[in-house]
Amino acid sequence: MAETRNFALRDDKGNEIGVFTGKQPRQAALKAANRGITDIRLRERGTKKIHIFEGMRVQVAKPKGAPAWMPDKIWKPKVKKVSMEKLEEI
Repeated sequence: MAETRNFALRDDKGNEIGVFTGKQPRQAALKAANRGITDIRLRERGTKKIHIFEGMRVQVAKPKGAPAWMPDKIWKPKVKKVSMEKLEEI
């Protein structure tokens, strides 16, 4: 079974501003997109890999069989992988 990995969210300047966990980079990107982040650059901790995603949130109707307390419309995150980069040592 795959273990959870940590992915650091990077801003435009390369600063790491948050950490999301997941078994796959897409899972961590979905968590970031759910918070409203659209330009998602995740560096996998312990490696020099940067996973780049485009994220968005859309409002959809609640699923069938949802509990009564859930609102009629919920936010659902969507991500699309754009590319992957490797950090260069300076």
